[in-house]
Amino acid sequence: MAAGEISDVTSLVMLVPAIVFLGLGITTAIVSRAVGLSPIVGYIVLGLGLNISGFGLLYGKSTISLLAELGVVFLLFDIGLHFSLDRIRKQASDIFAFGPFQVIFATTGLTLTALVLGISIVPALLIGSILALSSTAVVGRLIAERHQQNCPVGLTATSILIFQDVAAIFLLIVANSLDDGGTIWTVAALALCKAILAFAITVAISRLLIGSLLGLVARSKNEEVFTAAALLIALAAGWATGKMGLSLTLGAFLGGLALAETPYRAVIESEIRPFRGLLLGFFFISIGLSLNVNVLAHSLPLIIGLTILLFIVKIISNITASRVFKWSVPGSTQLGFLLAQGSEFAFVILSLPSMQSAIGDTNTSVIIAVVALSMAVTPNLADVGRKLAGRMRMRKRVKEALDAELTPKIDNAPIIIVGMGTIGRTIADALIKFEIGYYAVEFDQQRLEMAIADGYDATFGDGFDMQMWGSFKLHERKFSILTTPNFDILDGTRHMANSRFPNLKRYVVVTDEIEAQRFKNIGFATVIDRRFPRGLDVAEAILSEMGISPEAIENWIQQQTQPNDSVSPLAKTAA
Repeated sequence: MAAGEISDVTSLVMLVPAIVFLGLGITTAIVSRAVGLSPIVGYIVLGLGLNISGFGLLYGKSTISLLAELGVVFLLFDIGLHFSLDRIRKQASDIFAFGPFQVIFATTGLTLTALVLGISIVPALLIGSILALSSTAVVGRLIAERHQQNCPVGLTATSILIFQDVAAIFLLIVANSLDDGGTIWTVAALALCKAILAFAITVAISRLLIGSLLGLVARSKNEEVFTAAALLIALAAGWATGKMGLSLTLGAFLGGLALAETPYRAVIESEIRPFRGLLLGFFFISIGLSLNVNVLAHSLPLIIGLTILLFIVKIISNITASRVFKWSVPGSTQLGFLLAQGSEFAFVILSLPSMQSAIGDTNTSVIIAVVALSMAVTPNLADVGRKLAGRMRMRKRVKEALDAELTPKIDNAPIIIVGMGTIGRTIADALIKFEIGYYAVEFDQQRLEMAIADGYDATFGDGFDMQMWGSFKLHERKFSILTTPNFDILDGTRHMANSRFPNLKRYVVVTDEIEAQRFKNIGFATVIDRRFPRGLDVAEAILSEMGISPEAIENWIQQQTQPNDSVSPLAKTAA
């Protein structure tokens, strides 16, 4: 056989496990959704099945391990992307008050439970801290499916999860430092100091360097380059934190944090989302591969019992923390059940050799199984909590005290403006004047830089890219305004947009009746832009939609057409 033929045969053999793993992963995700399970649990079960069959051990366990590590890096990087300082300021009370209380109450309850079960103090504290965390992936999905993003329960749960993500980063640092010697308190204090130093350096680099670097990338108008830039920043940050004696995952988190403060977060998030989902799937498969099958076979009753005990302790501790912050009993109950499961971070932390050494292989396998089971039944458990809360409200009939917990808060950015040229700026000026929130997107780097320099709140992104619609949170908007519409693109994506965002009214700005009729025929609201400065006509239409009186709108338009009053509200404020 020729060398080339041998090479071809080798390549084909190496492709077999990749094809099998990808096929099984896709099937697992579809089946999990169909039966109402989180895909996370499905992937763990798949890994366990591969473990039992011996296929995963025979083919590609090292490959899966490598992909699993990258999956964790992408998870932490994505969390960092959502952890902007602006978000911290807006949700500071829940993140830095409610969040710590919830974690402290749950850690205390679970640590005491572990001590009662005969586990020594240090392993008990580690177990309690890990199990106090809840699943961002599972809870986030439930909140989105229930359309609770703007309700107090959803907002508070999200804030608590943000704090838990940061606590998980800290636990990762501590876990990675356990082999360095010293007491757990010394290790924790040293890890905290290192983390604070790394955080401060990241913020400084983000302000001084990252924005300019991505500005150069944006000028290339090549979105794929953002993926490479994001990978470079994440891996470089991981290397730097590794040199500091911290973890690669902390570096990935800090890399995401550095990008969260730039206008390019949305486009980077959309670029890495497919990679993150695929690689995280391999991580959860690797968890199943690593489980001790013999321990699971002999400990199934124990696992079920401990899962029930985990739910009881966390529900009680969550409700207690909620009552401290003067939540009603029904609201506390709903929140308590929603956050009662274990976290995907438990798998990350417990997979570390230092943690397995501290807790023990048998205990580690049992705890992983408990966390997986708790995540699997969370949708049903959360429904129970929601129904209990509803019955309490109906029975007590204290509507005035509880309406605030049931009524979604008004989104302060009901309008998305796509394009921040002259038209987009005029629309933004109108919304600022009448204190209406907006979210602005601009794909042209120079226009984006000028808009930001002039004080407009704008972010980099392509409003016509379907992959970015989730990042733009179109499901939360009332109106979208396309200042430079492309008929062919909009015609090709309108069916998908209508099905995904049925409550979003979409405006396009056109120049004549013929163009207006073309867009009307495919379901868009049209505004012919005739007056100067450009954008006045669409601004008038949107203000009317938002309930502003005709007299107030007319007064504003007169101010914009006066030569001496043509300065935007932002410029006036700056002056």
